[in-house]
Amino acid sequence: MSTTVMRNEQFKAGRLSARLTQKQAAEALGVSQPYLSQLEKGQRPVTPELARAAVRLYRVPATALPLPEPLTEGNVADATQLARQLSGLGYPGFAHLRPRSTNPAAVVLEALLQKDLETRLTEALPWVLLKYPDLDWSWLVRHAKLLDVQNRLGFLIAVSKALATDRPEFESAFRQLSAVERQLDRARLAREDTLCRESMPTAERRWLKTHRSALARYWNLLTGLTADQLSYAP
Repeated sequence: MSTTVMRNEQFKAGRLSARLTQKQAAEALGVSQPYLSQLEKGQRPVTPELARAAVRLYRVPATALPLPEPLTEGNVADATQLARQLSGLGYPGFAHLRPRSTNPAAVVLEALLQKDLETRLTEALPWVLLKYPDLDWSWLVRHAKLLDVQNRLGFLIAVSKALATDRPEFESAFRQLSAVERQLDRARLAREDTLCRESMPTAERRWLKTHRSALARYWNLLTGLTADQLSYAP
């Protein structure tokens, strides 16, 4: 699986922000100074491993990490990996796990592609959307549409907006989420789906069809998740 690379200007800006010389940064990253110079000039590709190391060293946002291209249902992270990735993003519910640095857009999409996702992992996703409102929405929306999970993403955005309503600290996130929600609304699928619970028993499906929230019904999802159920809800 190939990845989109961290841009060379991001690589250089991160080093300058960390106030490191090329020599200091090269030693910390385990590469030569000429090699680092070529990376910063865009003359060498940035590998995912080197990008993660740079994120840790320079303390740049996780949104600067490479994104997978292409991403399919066959190469997504499993539940254990997702929990570590959420830990790496700072999610309190998995703070006890060894973190893995991953772009938040990739974490969200990989979670949405799961056939059956643990509830505690699903509940973390609105937190990610609020914590990283500047993630690569273009990449996330494009892949969600390609892989037919736009209804799942749209519903999670709606839940995130419910959490952000009337909270000044999330004002900018609310505006960004609203803009993306409008994009997804135009691509909303008519077929019924679940929120990553394809093995849901028939009896539960029938119950949720009647008792699900208005948001879940709008996005054609069989799920009982609501904003006020989340542990981090105000």
